[in-house]
Amino acid sequence: MKIRSAVAVSAAFLLAACGGGGQIGDSNSGGSAANKKLVLIPGITAEPFYISMQCGFEEAAKAAGYEFDTQAPAKFDAAQQTPIVTGILASKPAAVLIAPTDDKAMAGPMKQLKDAGIKVVEVDTKLQDTSIGVSSISSDNEQGGKLAAETLNKLTAGKSGSVLVLNTKAGTSTTDARAKGFEDAIKAYPNLKYIGQQYTDNEPATAASKVTATLAANPDLIGVFATNLNSGEGAATGLRNAGKTGAVNLVGFDASPKQVEDLQAGIVQALIAQDPATIGKQGVEQALAAIDGKENKRNIETELVAITKDDAAANSKYFYKKSC
Repeated sequence: MKIRSAVAVSAAFLLAACGGGGQIGDSNSGGSAANKKLVLIPGITAEPFYISMQCGFEEAAKAAGYEFDTQAPAKFDAAQQTPIVTGILASKPAAVLIAPTDDKAMAGPMKQLKDAGIKVVEVDTKLQDTSIGVSSISSDNEQGGKLAAETLNKLTAGKSGSVLVLNTKAGTSTTDARAKGFEDAIKAYPNLKYIGQQYTDNEPATAASKVTATLAANPDLIGVFATNLNSGEGAATGLRNAGKTGAVNLVGFDASPKQVEDLQAGIVQALIAQDPATIGKQGVEQALAAIDGKENKRNIETELVAITKDDAAANSKYFYKKSC
């Protein structure tokens, strides 16, 4: 009940915040020349990955002379993201950059944006339906999973043992692709026994308990690949609680301040870092191209890099931000 009430209040606030500009609310079309408003809807609030994306988005929007706004759900959940999308319809911005929290459930709300004449750009995650967004910008997530498997193999240095994947939620396009890339690549290393993936519901506490339970069932556990920031932070906690820090190699995805701290402390052995600021920047570029009637690039993939403690300083540009 509390969540539903919070979403309702958030949606009501959004209507007021986004409808504040008279020329925007009165625009007859999302693509109107007088409409100089862009909105970013990340997957979740207060997460360094999306904050870094927001920084790139704001910088690019400001440089182009556009107003900008960011509205994010409290949880990575379609039920919480949908009211935000619905609320934004009332203000009719020129374009919306959105990280859909479910590759099927968000198709209906996002189609409402498109039908209202608002250009839709997918950032980080994307829908299965490719007819709604004019462009999708994200990391090559399957390649990222492959890179994680390669990195874990190097870290284990030929030792044998079981390896686990911690995924977030089924139906999240990015993390599902990372898990697939890892699963396909780990087959090349017969000393590493893949014992499957478990879902954490994007909750660090759940990730921690999953690691603890897996250690009890598989004492030969030698590696964990966490497919996103929250799962990685939770996995580190689980290993710490079990006294297995360093004995089990943890490869995380994303370079949040906490994960970088854990990397430098030897709690995490490697991070697969994305470039979220560039995703935000290129999202604006594709939105403006659509607004101006220019051709869009349908799929854009941004850079990924594997970072260990030894080369962390050289790759500090990939570390995520807490604020812009």
